[in-house]
Amino acid sequence: MCGILAVLGCSDSSQAKRVRVLELSRRLKHRGPDWSGLHQYGDCYLAHQRLAIVDPASGDQPLFNEDKSVVVTVNGEIYNHEELRKQLPNHTFHTGSDCDVIAHLYEEYGENFVDMLDGIFSFVLLDTRDNSFIVARDAIGVTSLYIGWGLDGSVWISSELKGLNDDCEHFESFPPGHLYSSKERGFRRWYNPLWFSESIPSAPYDPLALRHAFEKAVIKRLMTDVPFGVLLSGGLDSSLVAAVTARYLAGTKAAKQWGTKLHSFCVGLEGAPDLKAAKEVADYIGTVHHEFHYTVQDGIDAIEDVIYHIETYDVTTIRASIPMFLMSRKIKSLGVKWVISGEGSDEIFGGYLYFHKAPNKEEFHQETCRKIKALHKYDCLRANKSTFAWGLEARVPFLDKEFIRVAMNIDPEDKMIKPEEGRIEKWAMRRAFDDEEHPYLPKHILYRQKEQFSDGVGYGWIDGLKAHAEKHVTDRMMLNAANIFPFNTPTTKEAYYYRMIFERFFPQNSARLTVPGGPSVACSTAKAVEWDAAWSNNLDPSGRAALGVHVSAYGNQVKAVEPEKIIPKMEVSPLGVAM
Repeated sequence: MCGILAVLGCSDSSQAKRVRVLELSRRLKHRGPDWSGLHQYGDCYLAHQRLAIVDPASGDQPLFNEDKSVVVTVNGEIYNHEELRKQLPNHTFHTGSDCDVIAHLYEEYGENFVDMLDGIFSFVLLDTRDNSFIVARDAIGVTSLYIGWGLDGSVWISSELKGLNDDCEHFESFPPGHLYSSKERGFRRWYNPLWFSESIPSAPYDPLALRHAFEKAVIKRLMTDVPFGVLLSGGLDSSLVAAVTARYLAGTKAAKQWGTKLHSFCVGLEGAPDLKAAKEVADYIGTVHHEFHYTVQDGIDAIEDVIYHIETYDVTTIRASIPMFLMSRKIKSLGVKWVISGEGSDEIFGGYLYFHKAPNKEEFHQETCRKIKALHKYDCLRANKSTFAWGLEARVPFLDKEFIRVAMNIDPEDKMIKPEEGRIEKWAMRRAFDDEEHPYLPKHILYRQKEQFSDGVGYGWIDGLKAHAEKHVTDRMMLNAANIFPFNTPTTKEAYYYRMIFERFFPQNSARLTVPGGPSVACSTAKAVEWDAAWSNNLDPSGRAALGVHVSAYGNQVKAVEPEKIIPKMEVSPLGVAM
């Protein structure tokens, strides 16, 4: 993937404008350190900063159709590009890039081809024949994208805020699953899955179907011409990603080029829960494991860099982004250009600990829908920008379109957390991979309690951030918080500290409006806070704020639960675990 910037219809075709676009495009060079490109057609500019992963020798952008009348700048990975090429026998492709199909699909199908793409993407397509353009973003918003408008009537598109915030009168996050058409001068949603309406599904739970859908999602992401690895925290999600990758890597084109030894990566404070669990999983599945340590001070020193790169003041996103940012730099130094990661599972399966308090299957399902719809503001933003800060790409199989369709069609009764029946969070996914004959993971890892990334890297991490903020934000400053920051007013000193830094980098009102707000406990939406009256007095995005659920909850209000009380004895069947 890459960084893209487009300025469309700016009524200025001068050399000075071209120089300005190049200057702004360089702000995105961290996303694509391998090559830069700029195509100008009149007063339209399409710029690109490339991270070369597929066809690194000839896949430079912008890309064109045969006569160069259609121009495309793309940030993405199109996993079904080989199949799509076969559907375009009358077209000539200039490169082996997976994104080369986009211009040709447009020629064949007009603006209605976007749903044919299986992958993650943000792109701008300019049709010079009538000077029209379209912009599209992938279904969930795995790739980052912003749109802005200038006083001169121009439309701006950028992978990051920093590419357009200084030159637009207004800008906002480009909505996931949408297309913007210059002909219609507005957005329309191209991604329309059944779950989007939040109606309650009723399909029976089929563990093998769920397992196979996830395996396909992982395997298709092993499309590469460069070295790669897997992020491994030792939690369920990353461990399943790593286990499936390790199991099927040998049969892929990637293995023929780079060998069958998978490299895994983990980060944490000394003694962090994730480090121990990740090492155990790595040994079990046979990866070449790399363990990176950082100190609380290392993380504090990186706060400003991280906020500049991830472009948010959301507390939980910043807490989790800092260790990921530090780890990404280490990974890139080893020559790795992309990694597979486990984002999205908690939203799809109700994996956050506050889901223990969901009152019924209807509210459980509706909350998962709300969480998936908001992913582009939180975990997708973190995974994309904290890795791309160092020119490293993250791929997320849990957010595969087909896998989401299968998983979100399951009757939510089969996702509900029922400790009395031995069903902990993400039970449906755990059971699907509980294979006694050919186990994917050690049993106690498969049934390890959910740890949010910012907790799993070490419980001292969040405590250290709070202590640091306490030194820099006074009680007097907090008294005036609502006057200084009337929108999304920070309610803690930590939030106030991050907000001050964000406003220094991005002072425009449009910038602050791109960041979500509202009460949250253990990463819940504001609606789910209503599930437990006690939570309203303990609003913190850490998983340890889920009082009565997390075994290391704040204030030690919960006694540690013995493992056998979380995972009762189970009767094993060929398909998994019979309760």
